[in-house]
Amino acid sequence: MNQHSLLFQSMVYLAAAIVFVPLAKKMGLGAVLGYLIAGVIIGPSLLGFIGKEGEDIMHFAEFGVVMMLFLIGMELEPTLLWRLRTSILGLGGLQVLGSAAAIAGLAYLLGQPFNASLALGMILSLSSTAIVLQTLNEKGWMSTAAGQSSFSVLLFQDIAVIPMLAIFPLLATQVVAAPELHEHTLRDDLPAWGQTLVVLGAVAAIIIAGRYLVNPLMRIIARTRVRELFTAMALLMVVAIAVLMNLVGLSSALGAFLGGVVLANSEYRHELESDIEPFKGLLLGLFFIAVGASIDFSLILQEPLLIFGLVIGLMLVKAIVLLILGRIFKLSTDQNLLFAFALADIGEFAFVLLSFSSQVRLLDEKLTAMLTAIVAISMALTPLIMLLYEKVVQPKFTRQASDKEERSSDEINEKNPVIIAGFGRFGSMTGRFIRANGIKCTILDLDSDRVDALHNLGIKVYYGDASRYDLLVAAGANDAKLLIVATDSFDQTRQIVELARKYFPHLQLLVRAQQVEDTFDLMDLGVLHIYRETVDTSLRMGVDALRMLGARAYHSERAARTFFRQDEQTLKSLSALRDDKKQYVNSMKERIEEMEKLISSDRIKTWLDEGQGWDAESIRDEVRGEPEA
Repeated sequence: MNQHSLLFQSMVYLAAAIVFVPLAKKMGLGAVLGYLIAGVIIGPSLLGFIGKEGEDIMHFAEFGVVMMLFLIGMELEPTLLWRLRTSILGLGGLQVLGSAAAIAGLAYLLGQPFNASLALGMILSLSSTAIVLQTLNEKGWMSTAAGQSSFSVLLFQDIAVIPMLAIFPLLATQVVAAPELHEHTLRDDLPAWGQTLVVLGAVAAIIIAGRYLVNPLMRIIARTRVRELFTAMALLMVVAIAVLMNLVGLSSALGAFLGGVVLANSEYRHELESDIEPFKGLLLGLFFIAVGASIDFSLILQEPLLIFGLVIGLMLVKAIVLLILGRIFKLSTDQNLLFAFALADIGEFAFVLLSFSSQVRLLDEKLTAMLTAIVAISMALTPLIMLLYEKVVQPKFTRQASDKEERSSDEINEKNPVIIAGFGRFGSMTGRFIRANGIKCTILDLDSDRVDALHNLGIKVYYGDASRYDLLVAAGANDAKLLIVATDSFDQTRQIVELARKYFPHLQLLVRAQQVEDTFDLMDLGVLHIYRETVDTSLRMGVDALRMLGARAYHSERAARTFFRQDEQTLKSLSALRDDKKQYVNSMKERIEEMEKLISSDRIKTWLDEGQGWDAESIRDEVRGEPEA
């Protein structure tokens, strides 16, 4: 088979992804680094499955970034932009300006012309939206302060590419003839001001079309009720934007981002997102593979110290700027470090801007080739840097936080028959119900913010760790009757139960369990009263569903109680089988069948007499003083 054929190339890329991404995930390196490693291995520098012609696939692979930025743009509703306005304009703007100024100053000191230094500062100030967002999502850090700050900065960077592309032609000192450009564009033979007008015109065309043409077209397609036409329309929009951007010599990713922003409030936004998402994921992986394959190792081997020195130097400069800004915007030390680690790389837009700079003769070819290698190495190092943060930096700060007791336990000056350990979403409901019935409780909680919030509501809660013997003694465990354990962490729950059973055997324990495995462990500890989270709520929903379908209230409640009792017995019998997976599954199947037969039998028996049992409507009528019909 022809090694250069589309089918062979597709097979190589897909096989590389399927082999190396799971390996990288298993080693904790993340999917992005797996794609990059796959690209390096199949590229011309190692196995050579993809030769020099493989560099051309980068243009196709960039379509993954195009789709990703289109989806990001559609998430930017005006309310979100307004909520993040401080971090987007403040933090994002200062990051781009600060990093660009620092890098441009260094480039000028190293002998680069002033206009080229400005271009280098702008290009290298950007971070990788694709890698950073995917890594933050994989690690579960997107919802943290650093994750939200990173998102704001990346969002501003994506927007900042628009003026950068408009400014670059003005910075170019040479007029470039059309034959010297890679492709014929509408900007050919135009003066600098003309090129700028063409760029702004293309942007305006996307905004106008997205605002006034897309929704009417989508309504026409919706009337056909042909689902695949939505997918075709979604792809057509992205492809059309890419064609327009290429026609004027701009980044198709930039245009897609603008198109997404324009459609953020479209009534068809969710349909477009769901249709594009699968294509985006696959093509984005292809983009990362192409980045790995495009790294010129021969150039790196010629000047390894220079190139790696520049990579480290640039990332350090950006990290320092980020750390300063994080401190100004009051990020905690660990979040500030995550913020700096995440955004210290150089992003995929650098490839686009470098290519554009080369076309307008703003940067020479040798410098462009070197910077392309630097950007690729920086992107490849990002997952490793994030892994370094996760394995080395984050645990250090976690240990420091745990070793240093930020708040001493409160002094407890009351003794009550009930002690509640943990007053979160579960414990607070139980505690409030008991207090409403006139029974006093001593409440302990280890979340200082929650304790302060409850104090503001007038609820007396003591800050302290209920797994400590001295604290339970101070809370009156020697004289109390009940200990309700409703902590959020099962490790802490286990410690409290073990402590109570050892030193306070007279206490009756009522313990919360979040998972089935937690229930089994509590059974092993001898706990008799275990309360599985969401069970009662789930059954209450089932009761309401039966009543809405016409069942009598009494019969629905009776069925729920029968189901609960049988489920409790099933759980106890399964506890002894949990280590034997095969027997566990077989027994579970048998119990499910028994449950259905029992409920069915009980339903037939109780529904024989339609007058049996109370009915909710008749009770309501009686309470209201209305006569029964």
